[in-house]
Amino acid sequence: MIGRCGCVGAIAAPRNLVKPRKEESRGKDVSGERKSKDKTTPWKKLDANEFGIQRSMIPESTRMVLNKLRKKGFQVYLVGGCVRDLILDRIPKDFDVITSAELKEVRQVFPRCQIVGRRFPICHVYVDDIIIEVSSFSTSARTGKAPNKNFRKPVGCNERDYIRWKNCLQRDFTVNGLMFDPLENVVYDYIGGVEDIKNSKASKMVTVFTLQLAFYVQLGLQQVKGPDGNQLYAGVWVAEASLRLLWRFGLMEILLPIQASYFVSQGFRRRDGRSNMLLSMFRNLDRLVAPDRPCAELLWIGILAFHKALVDQPRDPTVVASYCLAIFSDISLSEAMEIAKSNTKQHNSNFQELSVHEKDIAGSSSKLSQQVMSLADSVKSAAKKMNDRDYLANAMSKYPQAPSSDMVFMSRPLLERVQRMFGSVRRKGDGERGVPSLDRRINYKSLALGDFHETRRVFARIVFDTVYPPKI
Repeated sequence: MIGRCGCVGAIAAPRNLVKPRKEESRGKDVSGERKSKDKTTPWKKLDANEFGIQRSMIPESTRMVLNKLRKKGFQVYLVGGCVRDLILDRIPKDFDVITSAELKEVRQVFPRCQIVGRRFPICHVYVDDIIIEVSSFSTSARTGKAPNKNFRKPVGCNERDYIRWKNCLQRDFTVNGLMFDPLENVVYDYIGGVEDIKNSKASKMVTVFTLQLAFYVQLGLQQVKGPDGNQLYAGVWVAEASLRLLWRFGLMEILLPIQASYFVSQGFRRRDGRSNMLLSMFRNLDRLVAPDRPCAELLWIGILAFHKALVDQPRDPTVVASYCLAIFSDISLSEAMEIAKSNTKQHNSNFQELSVHEKDIAGSSSKLSQQVMSLADSVKSAAKKMNDRDYLANAMSKYPQAPSSDMVFMSRPLLERVQRMFGSVRRKGDGERGVPSLDRRINYKSLALGDFHETRRVFARIVFDTVYPPKI
């Protein structure tokens, strides 16, 4: 359900998405014992005899379908609820079969067979008066589309494991990802379905598609369409509340692991009501934008990159003020520094990202200039890290509940624009003279379209108001 704030409600925390073993073998928990330092659950290939599953528990009609497809050289498995019921020693109401054969090939094997369904086509195989449902690995388990080609084959994973694993990731519940090969007498459990059965749980799977949807909705992105019906731009609203919900429901460590590490370092609990610098910047963003006054995604991604740069290396408030003024009005860096040094406002001393005032920086224009340029370079570096698969994977590894993945949710071209927009200041320029007004009226049409200058101005205003709150 999507509430008024544009946030997804009742999202269950994701289960571990576990890595495959190098070899496909049989036997009692053939995946092996987990090492004590390993924080991920290994893929499990379990001997069906452990659960008391016998081939005689499978109806003759289902065995006939399995045997015929196997004789034609196709992989065949029982999948979903029937495997769960067999493990629980229950009599399944029906038996679902999944195969490596295309649906057209299944129809060629069985004379009495028809393909049904539009959203998710399957085969109905008629055996006497019984209908056996047969699906294909080549068809997505939920949408009827081909499996996402963006899934990358994990290291050490053989082709059959990879095919089964991809199909499991597209299912709604972990128990529905269980597969049973009655001919080999092996139960395949790639996503913790057996553990959930033992714990009497039904964990909701969070797939790549679900995460992407949650990412955009949770951050309050609203699609705005033009008169012709085409998407015009996306605007951010209730940004602070969305970040809090991402953290509360355990999605931040998957979608924004860099920022999740920051929350952990701040000692934040899931329902923590306190604030921090990142939340404060997003609160100031909320004050300037709304559904009818949107902004391009460059703005909030720039905020994330800027904050990451300060977390990596806290800066003197005068350095931040000089950077903001140079970004805001495109005046020369020397002019921005002079204005910043004359600033008498008190900065927020509660933020660990801001270091104490350094007298040598305030008294030396060359040192201040070097620090400002260093900050701009740090913002560029932080934006680059947000698209670095290895860096993100390392950040995710800190969270046992997060999937082991190389997923990247921000495109390289987008982050390159962020680097150009917020990672540079002018040493010399013919910009505005005098003290620029941070209260100037915002051109929301330009902001929504990602205009270079307007986005920089609003960004600088948000950062400046966060570091130097008007009420202090």
